[in-house]
Amino acid sequence: MIKLPGLIDPHVHLREPGATHKEDYDSGTSAALAGGITIVLAMPNTKPPIFDAETLDLALNAAQQKAHCDYGQFVGAGPDNADWQNNASTSSRSAGLKMYLDSTFGELRLDDMTLWQPHFQNWPKNFPIVAHSESRTMAAAILFAAIYDRPVHIAHISLKEEVLLIKAAKERGIKVTCEVCPHHLFMTNDPLSSPNLGGGLGGGRKEVRPRLATQSDVDALWENMDVIDCFATDHAPHTVEEKDSDNPPPGFPGLETILPLLLTAVDHRRLTWTDVIQKMYTNPKKIFNLPDQPETWVEVDENATYEIKASEQFTRCGWTPFEGWKVKGKVRKVVLRGQIAFEDGKILAPAGYGRNIRA
Repeated sequence: MIKLPGLIDPHVHLREPGATHKEDYDSGTSAALAGGITIVLAMPNTKPPIFDAETLDLALNAAQQKAHCDYGQFVGAGPDNADWQNNASTSSRSAGLKMYLDSTFGELRLDDMTLWQPHFQNWPKNFPIVAHSESRTMAAAILFAAIYDRPVHIAHISLKEEVLLIKAAKERGIKVTCEVCPHHLFMTNDPLSSPNLGGGLGGGRKEVRPRLATQSDVDALWENMDVIDCFATDHAPHTVEEKDSDNPPPGFPGLETILPLLLTAVDHRRLTWTDVIQKMYTNPKKIFNLPDQPETWVEVDENATYEIKASEQFTRCGWTPFEGWKVKGKVRKVVLRGQIAFEDGKILAPAGYGRNIRA
């Protein structure tokens, strides 16, 4: 049995408010504990989006009642809410600012770079900015980090050009960090590499953003593992019916599969235990300025081998892109602040036990 610190997932979508048929703070934080994760940071592109004090209260009130593990809630950057210097009570209660610099919709849409500037100017420097930015947009986000001399964290990188640019930026002292998701490390856009994903029903299950990339891109991520600061799931649950529909939404669930996939890579000598701890605890704790969780740890049976099955998971969405994958390494127990929160497949922490990391 191996003992790990309570792990951190800095990028999850818990679908609350507005789409709780997919997930909510109850089911999502249950899935987190089952995956060995004791802090989740939730994204703001909900319905309504989280972008001011009123909508932040909506999410935090739900979390306070339902969460089984600790949590933080991002607020989203929009075209009309960049006066953060006058809204310190909102920024200080958030996990950070999420900026959608590529396609998104509604109140969080930032159509041009003039809308980025006041957010980079006004968001408090002791709270992180996270950018959903791909390829050339990511290069622009790194330029903004340099201009305004403030840290920026790049979400879910997937391409060779992205990891190489981040490497070059770090070498020049630009304050940029990044994360990568398991599906971008273990899957490619070759349909033969992931036959389960299509589900034989039109291929909607393989829809994800950023899209699955080429083998060359995947190889580049592995070759530059020292550039990658965090592993994150981008847990983005949609129901089987939605994924198999004529208009499938992009996104994969991942809270319960990230650790076994990474531990299997440790077993295959592709990663080390130190890599896992550094990128799922040490680095995210520092980047996102997270508090200590006293008397918190995860016990993993590193020799347990099994197949991933959606039917055994806590996520509400009812499927996984890793269905049938053989993995090695199973979470047996999670202790959160001295209390057994998860043991042998059972959630033992009550709803509401989770704490807001900014409270």
